[in-house]
Amino acid sequence: MPHYLDIHDLHGAVDIDELAKAHAADVEVQKKYGVNYLKYWVNESRGKVFCLVEAPNAEAANRVHREAHGLVAQRLIEIDPDIADGYLGGGEISAIGAVLMPGGATERDPAIRTILFTDIVESTALTQSIGDEAAMKMLDLHNSVVRQALADSGGREVKHTGDGIMASFVSAAAAVKCATEVQRALVQHEENRDRVVKLRIGAAAGEPVEQHNDLFGCTVQLAARLCAQAQPEQILVSHGVVELCLGKKFSFQDAGELSLKGFERPVRAHAVVWANEPAAA
Repeated sequence: MPHYLDIHDLHGAVDIDELAKAHAADVEVQKKYGVNYLKYWVNESRGKVFCLVEAPNAEAANRVHREAHGLVAQRLIEIDPDIADGYLGGGEISAIGAVLMPGGATERDPAIRTILFTDIVESTALTQSIGDEAAMKMLDLHNSVVRQALADSGGREVKHTGDGIMASFVSAAAAVKCATEVQRALVQHEENRDRVVKLRIGAAAGEPVEQHNDLFGCTVQLAARLCAQAQPEQILVSHGVVELCLGKKFSFQDAGELSLKGFERPVRAHAVVWANEPAAA
């Protein structure tokens, strides 16, 4: 049975007790529609609630919410069961169904983020062909372009990977905007007029695990695998990123289901159409 992540945009202060009552009401109604609301978590600072639900279809999941309390989700994203934990994190579940941080603390999960990787195409061969000094100059160009795009889009650099950068975004749309800005800037840069430096970029949305200022987990692995799978000057993103960018005026091309290392089932991917497209606001 499909799994879905539903997203509620709340207006005003978040009432944790009322959310718990709403989840309990879902549990009371759900059997009628063959639905199973598994757990939920809250991002109080952004006024969002996320629920993981197993349902025959999206409409059945919405019917439960509608009948139980009327708080229907604004968006529903279908999630592959193999990567569901990457969206939700590994926290324990309280008696009321709320996701808790590891160790049983009462602090709630900070919700999903989008992880982005850049990778310089054939960086080793590039070094051998143009020499160490010139290659370092090209790496500096990459670093400058990516970090400027991160600053413009509100992204956070997590770490430098040697021939690329890993970054984290609260907003999936900001991640896609950053990726397109990077590709456009490299193509147009005076120092890269011969397009010596070409990048692959991959991005995935989910709930990574944070430790010692680094990020781990299925979402990070998926973003890295998509980056490795991308063609030169291509941006490959997960289906979840596309769903989160609905209404944001980006263009995506279906890249089909990809067999990625470490993932038991093929993963649906999309390529961002950025060449000859107007910049998104």
